[in-house]
Amino acid sequence: MKRWRTPVTLSLAAMVMLACSGQRPAEPPPQSQSGAPAATGPTQGGRLVYAVSADANGFNPVTDQFAAQSYSMTGTIIEPLVAVAADGSWKPYLAESLTPSKKYDEWTIKVRPDISFSDGISLTGDIVKANLEAQKRSPLTAAAMMPIKSFELADPMTVKVVLNQPWVAFPYLLAVQTGMIVPPASLNDPKTASLKPVGTGPFVFKEYVPDNRMVVTRNPHYWRAGLPYLDEIEFRILPDTQTRAQTLEAGGVDAIGTSRDEDLTKFGAMKDQYTVHRAQGMAVAEYMFLLNTAVPPLDDVRVRRALAHAMDRETVIKTLRGGLTEPADGPWSKDSPWYAPGGYPAYDLAKATALVKEVEAEKGPIRFELISTPDPNTMQGVELAQDMWRKAGIEVSIKQADQADLINRAITGNFSATVWTQFSAQDPDGEYVWMHQAYAKPVGAISLNMTRLKDEKLSAALDAGRMSPDEATRKQAYATVQQRLRDQVPYVFVDHLNTGAVIAKTKVRGIGEHVLPDGEKGLPLTGSPIPYHPFTQLWVSER
Repeated sequence: MKRWRTPVTLSLAAMVMLACSGQRPAEPPPQSQSGAPAATGPTQGGRLVYAVSADANGFNPVTDQFAAQSYSMTGTIIEPLVAVAADGSWKPYLAESLTPSKKYDEWTIKVRPDISFSDGISLTGDIVKANLEAQKRSPLTAAAMMPIKSFELADPMTVKVVLNQPWVAFPYLLAVQTGMIVPPASLNDPKTASLKPVGTGPFVFKEYVPDNRMVVTRNPHYWRAGLPYLDEIEFRILPDTQTRAQTLEAGGVDAIGTSRDEDLTKFGAMKDQYTVHRAQGMAVAEYMFLLNTAVPPLDDVRVRRALAHAMDRETVIKTLRGGLTEPADGPWSKDSPWYAPGGYPAYDLAKATALVKEVEAEKGPIRFELISTPDPNTMQGVELAQDMWRKAGIEVSIKQADQADLINRAITGNFSATVWTQFSAQDPDGEYVWMHQAYAKPVGAISLNMTRLKDEKLSAALDAGRMSPDEATRKQAYATVQQRLRDQVPYVFVDHLNTGAVIAKTKVRGIGEHVLPDGEKGLPLTGSPIPYHPFTQLWVSER
């Protein structure tokens, strides 16, 4: 099967956008290891077979598009400068410290000493500088690096980042793909690095068979003493959700990612055999429909508002999620410190129909194409939306595309509407590039603002949130962001995807329980619809 590549990314802000099918219903807390067999503590050794929902599009953070499966696989080998703690704050990782100037328009990165890549090269400031410069040059990530003016080597282990503007949340950029560090050989030979990654991480590359598996083995020279625990991990690529669940139950894999509520219910009831781990809080993304505001008929805000009014979110949740999620009215849920209520178009079929008739009187019938991945669960949600919009008088046809093609069409503007999942950044500034008008490019050009909405009030609020260190100012700015999104409707929000989970056999320990180098707990799981997590401190209680 031909491997798909594209010089774009959707995962620059600690979020994952997978084109398939939340946040806080009344439910018990996420299940941890309560059903696991007794053990005195982590043990060394063992092999883990872990099923992921899609293949990666390459393992080079400078050149390849990263999604959840990319972070799962590549993250075992290549590490970032910054990590995210359980409370959502950023923490140094390969960096020993990050220090802002008084105006937040410069950041000084001090590199942690005594770290080596698995090829034997020591990690230094000039290597970090070369990586960041490569990211700024890359067509893949250059847009996200736009606020950066220059990089300066202050001393052999220190890099100064000079910005064009204050950026209080800058370190989060270094917690994802743009902050993942590779050795000079990978920078000099990106094609090889795309297939055979090298990094400072707990595992080293062993084998990759496209659309089948990736295998990594323990790095005996890892810089964090005593880690990792596992000897080997095989990432098994199983795109079909039902197949993953059946393979887990049959014993073919040890853990899977899923977003099906029936999997949570089924495996959650078998606590002696399985554990269920769910993403929570800001780590959960939103399920929605992404609209291209640069093309008719969706360039008319009345049509976009009609789509929102016609979307019965409660019925979607009842039908597709077993009632386990809550409706979404913006990029942040009600338990987020950034959430501001009010203004989203409520379900009102009569109002939707009236808007449709108003537009039709001026422009004729409203028709557009909706893109979806072929996964049956995703298609069920898309067909449900199609029927709701049909009842309002809007004719919607459905076109299936694989995930990579769907993402490419979204970024280049070759679409009207598509099913979408987004917004799990730990800081709201992480959503800047997806919403700001500076990132809205013409149809045909690569645009990180895929809705292509150009709204001055929205962009000004995003700027205020980015540049001010004052929390009250930032909260007001992001309240304005939500108000403008609800008014202009570039997204038809549906629900918060807290049904995304990792389900594992009880022998698999440590999922979502990792500790950062400074001793703080790391963010357990992140991303939606299927969350990902580090593998450094996973272990098996029997072999």
